[in-house]
Amino acid sequence: MKADYLRRAIELAVENVRSGRGGPFGAVIIADGAIVAEGVNQVTSTNDPTAHAEVVAIRAACRKLGRFDLRGCQIYASCEPCPMCLAAIYWARIDQLYFGATHKDAAAAGFDDSYIYKQVPLSPRERALPTERMLEEEAQSPFEEWRRSTTKIPY
Repeated sequence: MKADYLRRAIELAVENVRSGRGGPFGAVIIADGAIVAEGVNQVTSTNDPTAHAEVVAIRAACRKLGRFDLRGCQIYASCEPCPMCLAAIYWARIDQLYFGATHKDAAAAGFDDSYIYKQVPLSPRERALPTERMLEEEAQSPFEEWRRSTTKIPY
């Protein structure tokens, strides 16, 4: 059964390329042994650099299940998730990740995220993206408000 879910993610990726709607990536999310959401890369068709297959699938699963926490779910991705997608998978609290191709396979096809992997562990000052911290004390007010809130929904 696991292989069937991964085959579906791969099939979605191939269909996406053939349709011209986006990159060669597909993902499916499983809950209680059934596909609850599918996603394909929609970066170019939606002009959204965050519309990767895994993120699209996570958004669809959350809408369908009516919750932001996907504990109890598994995700099958045609390719090893990029740093952004991996972070989204962790934030969604998905129980298990399965993937086919590696990030090195993606790089060989022109989707190289090794630069991001190298930038993430650096301090903000060391990153290639010019970054400046400002309004340090004022920026604490949202967190103070959060801590005081009696209506917050922790996540």
